Amino acid sequence: MPAPSLPPGRRTLLLAGLGSALAACSSGHPSTPTSPSGPNSPNSSPSTSTSTSTSTSTSTSTSSAFPAPAAWQPGPGELQPDVKLRAVQVVEAIGGWPPGGQGVAAARQRVAALGADPGLADQGGALLADAPRAALEVVYAQYGGLLADSASVLVVCRQWLAGPDGAPVSTGSTVDVRLSSAAPRWEVTALHPADPGSAAAALSDPATRVLAQPRIALPPAAVADVRGGQVHDAALAAMLALAGTYAFEVSVVRSGHPLLVFGTDRPSDHPQGRAFDTWRIDGRAVVDPATPADLVDSFMRAAAAAGSYNVGGPRLLPGGATANQFFSDATHHDHVHAGFRG
Repeated sequence: MPAPSLPPGRRTLLLAGLGSALAACSSGHPSTPTSPSGPNSPNSSPSTSTSTSTSTSTSTSTSSAFPAPAAWQPGPGELQPDVKLRAVQVVEAIGGWPPGGQGVAAARQRVAALGADPGLADQGGALLADAPRAALEVVYAQYGGLLADSASVLVVCRQWLAGPDGAPVSTGSTVDVRLSSAAPRWEVTALHPADPGSAAAALSDPATRVLAQPRIALPPAAVADVRGGQVHDAALAAMLALAGTYAFEVSVVRSGHPLLVFGTDRPSDHPQGRAFDTWRIDGRAVVDPATPADLVDSFMRAAAAAGSYNVGGPRLLPGGATANQFFSDATHHDHVHAGFRG
């Protein structure tokens, strides 16, 4: 998997240069110009929803008060709730700390307190920025793969780091957390933080429009993917088409996703910038049993109509332009995948 997205030195410069002026939903490249409106712009407030059980941040990055988000909890409908919870708890322990709790050594102690391998803290990458205080909010925990004895959980998160004046500076990442089955709980074996790369000098029209579209909510790593110019226009055009009917929240685009389709040797469309996953549609989580099946199914069919050759979700839909256009498995029980050809 790629190396962590931002080395500690670069994060230190980010904090010194921006202070509290940066608003929520930063991409990890907060100095990059973007549209002044829309949920992915520097002036937007962070979403407060994290799971079907929801946890809410007590403040935004524009406030002098430091955020204190609640710990993430799995909501109803999860196939393996404790697998997700175990992955999330390790990321929360690494990426959030009280005043004076920065550094790898302190992170190792927090991870060890969970009964997990303290050495996992060494893989925290950009989550371990050189800041005296940090808070972390999990937007969503989605499967990148779920097998009988192993799993990948994509922990999509926002992070607030204390700037030079103590005010919170917003950033975030997506961490591919690998686990193996064990008793009494699954064990976290590795962390792979997102590596979105640098922002592009210029963006395509679809990329600019996606960043400005208020009906498309992108988490920090996905914003950085789009700003980096590494998302295929076919995927971006499909997002815009879907936004004509639905307001939806993307979990993963390119970075933070496994390089291979989990459990196989086949390259995933995600690292190529040719896929995106959606975890919530019109305010309803895909995994929640209370979400109308027709809503998710219609979104899947709309994604296919918008050009996706490979649409996965919690149910196997009949029909399609090809015999295999729709698919379903345990991994896609909690989100809708839309893949595109290059």
